[in-house]
Amino acid sequence: MSTPPAGTTEKRMFSRNDYLAPLPVPTSEKPCDVLSIIWRKNEVFLDIGNYSIGSAVMVLWPGVMLFLAMAYGFRNIAPDLSAFALIGGGIITGVPALFLIQGLFREVPLPIRFNRQRREVCVPRDNGEYWIVPWETVTAAATQQSSVSQAGKATMGLLVVGFENPDPHASEDNKHFSLGFNCGGGTTAMALWECMRSYMEVGPQVLPETNDFEGGREKLRGRSVFWGICCEYVDGIRHHLVAQEVGKAAWLVIGAVLFGAPLAMMLQTWKLSPPPDLPHPDILEWSKPIPPEHWAKRSPELELAIARREAELAGQSLIMNRS
Repeated sequence: MSTPPAGTTEKRMFSRNDYLAPLPVPTSEKPCDVLSIIWRKNEVFLDIGNYSIGSAVMVLWPGVMLFLAMAYGFRNIAPDLSAFALIGGGIITGVPALFLIQGLFREVPLPIRFNRQRREVCVPRDNGEYWIVPWETVTAAATQQSSVSQAGKATMGLLVVGFENPDPHASEDNKHFSLGFNCGGGTTAMALWECMRSYMEVGPQVLPETNDFEGGREKLRGRSVFWGICCEYVDGIRHHLVAQEVGKAAWLVIGAVLFGAPLAMMLQTWKLSPPPDLPHPDILEWSKPIPPEHWAKRSPELELAIARREAELAGQSLIMNRS
């Protein structure tokens, strides 16, 4: 499956596609885990997952708060409307809430593992098999779509990371696999992709501080998950207030009231502490560290592509500084 070279951008009136790999060259964006996709990180491998029960809670919570506010606000003015808002809101939000609860009791999908010492990626599949894909063959693209209506312009986008089955005899429906991250596209998608690219090409030290799902329960110091998350959330608000960062403190309060952030964080920590591991014996052996002299090296093609891209970015930076 051929794709345009990395660094290519295709712009249309209402869409934009940024091709990021192969070959994985720098994007000029700093790595930023905007969706908390990093589940486990060490010197050997990086686990990336696309399971976010917390996001589902934060999408559902505003609707629940809206209907409850309507029911409470109209209880004396219009009792019938208050009852309608309560019952109707319960039906409208109750159905997705049931799906959310059902999702809490399902197993978390296995992560994709990036091994920087071997420069390979382990892709678990639903049928129990694993693909070991060369890192430099991974494809990545940031897609962005815009639409215009009476309400204004709306923009949506994805980071799509694709993998090719290394088995040349694989059936047609088992040759390709892709993972989409609903991060808005554009520079946000590039920053998310940089978490994977920078880890593989530079090292774990360049990644941002992220949620440590592997040690999440231990960080709560023996307290219940919900109580521990609430305490950490309140401590965050207090820290911003002491530092006179009123805006950041206000956003945390708004997040708690309008989006149920503490509950979302609690469920996310509960499901991903610790995150699922890849249990196959061959993959456990593949995930062990190897001597530095046996580490895989970049291909000459990637070395040349990175050098050209870095020179291009340096030239763009120089032009911007002069202007």
